[in-house]
Amino acid sequence: MAARTIVVLGGGTGGIIAARGIRRRVEAADRVVVVDRTPTFEFAPSFLWVMTGARRAAQVCVERARLRRRGIEILEADVVEIDAAHRRVKTHDGDLGFDRLLVALGAELAPHALAGFADAAHNIYTLDGATAAGKALAEIREGRVVVLVSRLPYKCPAAPYETAFLTEALLRQRGVRDHTAIDVYTPEPLPMPTAGPALGEALRAMLAERGIGFHPEHTIDRIDPDTHELIFTNQQRAGFDVLLGVPPHQPPEVIAASELAGDTGFVPVDRATLATNIDGVYAIGDVTTIPIAGGKFLPKAGVFAEGEADVVARNLGAELAGRTPVVAFDGKGACFVELGDRRAAFATGDFYAPDTPHVQLRRPGPHWHLAKIAFEKYWMQRWF
Repeated sequence: MAARTIVVLGGGTGGIIAARGIRRRVEAADRVVVVDRTPTFEFAPSFLWVMTGARRAAQVCVERARLRRRGIEILEADVVEIDAAHRRVKTHDGDLGFDRLLVALGAELAPHALAGFADAAHNIYTLDGATAAGKALAEIREGRVVVLVSRLPYKCPAAPYETAFLTEALLRQRGVRDHTAIDVYTPEPLPMPTAGPALGEALRAMLAERGIGFHPEHTIDRIDPDTHELIFTNQQRAGFDVLLGVPPHQPPEVIAASELAGDTGFVPVDRATLATNIDGVYAIGDVTTIPIAGGKFLPKAGVFAEGEADVVARNLGAELAGRTPVVAFDGKGACFVELGDRRAAFATGDFYAPDTPHVQLRRPGPHWHLAKIAFEKYWMQRWF
């Protein structure tokens, strides 16, 4: 049997898990190649701990080259074109043919898409931005901290609310909470609305208990870095002294320009198998768009990328071995919500439920915070 080449575009959460799973299930002569533009994997769930000072940036990073020890090839290059018809991927480092392709390029952060964001906001979705946010919070003595969700959809739906909770705890521990205000502005009607109204109301109550203002259905038009003001589409304005922002997200340019893209620019896939409209090509994680009940879409979150990666790896392994693929992604996931003071909540849910996602928020406590620490250690050790 001739050797096959399986190419994974993107070395993030889903791409790494998929590559490891595929490598275990194919022949030794088969190639598994991960293509990513940067050499370093950054564990995004720990970025907010960098913001609070609980982690150093170096502690949440690992070199992707370590995957070579697992028999996985790493190509550090930008993807410039996906030529599915000819089974080739074009990169800045040359062309790469494939027998099977898995797209795990994620959603790209686009701070430039919102006027003033890059000049005024600390981007909490990057490691540098989280580090800078931590420095700003360490220096503020009085004033207003604003957490801004700029556009929908965005990945990791809990992150802006965790940012607000952790900021409140940090300022309280510093002794300046009585001299500061914390407010969240978002286009959403409730926190994490895709998870259902019960979870959203529970999180809104937690914000209120901590004196954090919640301002739903506020769509940002632009940010004025000179006056430190948010200007919303209804022309209302809100001032800030420190701005912690979720930037706009967009499909990767190479995807939006490809035949894989749907109406939104992201990749529509079969919700059970993650297959695209092109034979032998799959997509997982934040780069996809998957409809669920109520006219909503599956949230963009690492937990779903992990489950989808496992499904694709198992099915590809079976297919390439001549067996019938039988594994289906079930739409189930879970999420930690850090609350500060070494406490967290934990939500579990079935997002493929027929009428509306069924999500349960577990009682907050220190045990969930410890569980997230354990998850961080497990993840970094397990996959590298």
